[in-house]
Amino acid sequence: MQVIKEYVAEKKEKLRQMLQKQQGLKMVIVQIGHVPASDRYVKNKAKDASDVGLDCEIINLPEEITEEALLELLRGLNEDISVTGYLVQLPLPKHISEEKVKLAIDPKKDVDGFHPLSKTVPATPLGIYNYLKDMNYEFQGKNAVVIGRSNIVGKPMAQLLLKESMNVTVLHSKTPEAEKRMFIRHADLIVVATGHRHTLTADYELKPTAIVIDVGINVGEDGKLHGDCDPDLPVEFQSPVPGGVGLLTRMSVIDNLIELSK
Repeated sequence: MQVIKEYVAEKKEKLRQMLQKQQGLKMVIVQIGHVPASDRYVKNKAKDASDVGLDCEIINLPEEITEEALLELLRGLNEDISVTGYLVQLPLPKHISEEKVKLAIDPKKDVDGFHPLSKTVPATPLGIYNYLKDMNYEFQGKNAVVIGRSNIVGKPMAQLLLKESMNVTVLHSKTPEAEKRMFIRHADLIVVATGHRHTLTADYELKPTAIVIDVGINVGEDGKLHGDCDPDLPVEFQSPVPGGVGLLTRMSVIDNLIELSK
C-alpha cells in the first residue's frame, strides 16, 4: 500500500491539472465557534482547495449564534448560484441541532454527503474506498469488519464494501467481546471508527495480511493525536494517525464538490 501522504500529493496534482479546464467552482466552509481540532481541519481543507485551484471561502460564526440564524444563512447558501457546494464543520454548539443542520443543506450542494437525499457519499468512507480502489485492493469475497455504526462513517463504509462483494460485519458497543474477537480474527480488512482509543489492540488475534484503517482522532493526555487503534499492530498495513484518513477525507470533499458541479 502506498504511503497516504504520497498518494494524496499525487491526487492533488491530478485534480489541479483537471480543474485548470474547469473554472468557477467555489466551496464554502461554515464554522461555528472555535475548537482547536476543527480550526486545524478547516484551515487544512481550505489549503487543499487552494492547492488544486478551487475558490474556497470560510465563514466564521460566533458560538452563540442562534439555530435559526444559522439555518437562515444555509438557506442563503442554497440559493447562491456562485456557490458550487458547502459544508458545516462539526461539532456544533449544543444548542444547535446537528440533524436540522444536515437537513437544511441542499443535497445538490452537500459536499460532506450528510443529507439523506444527497447523491454524494460521506467524505470519510469515500476517501477510504477510493484509496483502497486506487491501490488495486482486491475486495471481492474477502472478510471486512467495520467497528462503529455511525451514519457518517460506519454505515456508509459498510455499504461501499458490500457493493464490492465483500463479506461485511459491523461491530459496535453492544457486540459481545467473544464475538468481536472471532470476527476480527478472520478479517482481511478492518475499519475502526469509534472515537475511542485502544479500540483495537495487539491483544486481538489479527491476520498478518490484514489491512487496518484507523479513522479515529483522539487527543491524549500527552497533547498528541492518537487513533482508535494502538500503533504498530502486527498487520500488513495500518493507516497512520495523524497523516492518514484525515487526508483522504479532505480529498473526498473536493471529489464531491467536483461531482456536484456536474
